[in-house]
Amino acid sequence: LALSLFDQFESPVYWGIPLIVVALVLPALILPSPTPRWLENRLLAVQNWFIGQFTHQVFLPVNSPGHKWALILASLMLYLTTLNMLGLLPYTFTPTAQLSINLALAFPLWLATVLIGLRNQPTLAFGHLLPEGTPTPLIPVLIIIETISLFIRPVALSVRLTANLTAGHLLIHLIAMAVAVLLPLMPAVAVPTAILLLLLMLLEIAVAVIQAYVFVLLLSLYLQENV
Repeated sequence: LALSLFDQFESPVYWGIPLIVVALVLPALILPSPTPRWLENRLLAVQNWFIGQFTHQVFLPVNSPGHKWALILASLMLYLTTLNMLGLLPYTFTPTAQLSINLALAFPLWLATVLIGLRNQPTLAFGHLLPEGTPTPLIPVLIIIETISLFIRPVALSVRLTANLTAGHLLIHLIAMAVAVLLPLMPAVAVPTAILLLLLMLLEIAVAVIQAYVFVLLLSLYLQENV
């Protein structure tokens, strides 16, 4: 049972081709692309409205130099949301349930924000490692703690996204198995369990969007500290 539960998080290989590559490329193929027409279709209009609302909310507290990141973070938001949503479909694979994929997304962007801070305002960047008014005996300890907390940020971003998606998928799997077992034996119990499964699916759709938003929002806060 334990193996069958976690098999869904393994990267499948078909004809020698790792399907995780297909899953990572798929969002770029299914998202609508802008056209030179003045009037767009409804799907593209909704996507443009979503991007506008998202960039307005995320970059509200960010200084104007950080607005150069709008394209990168809006694209990342759409990419993560699409990957998380696709993982809820039957017979699909969720790349963002893999810690390595999330680290590959989080680490370079976090490192870029740190390097921007070190280049533009090195004194302030190093000042974050030592809060003002710290007693002299605590200075070495606090510098070590703040340095560890700085380097753990991309790991925390990745683990948060991985854990939330993995927990949701496992819960859906367990309840779906319970419905399949109870349906021929106890239909009266299976029906409310199936309704619970439907509600959980709706919750997981919300979680897929919220976790992508939190991932990008935290990156924007790291950016705000360094611009």
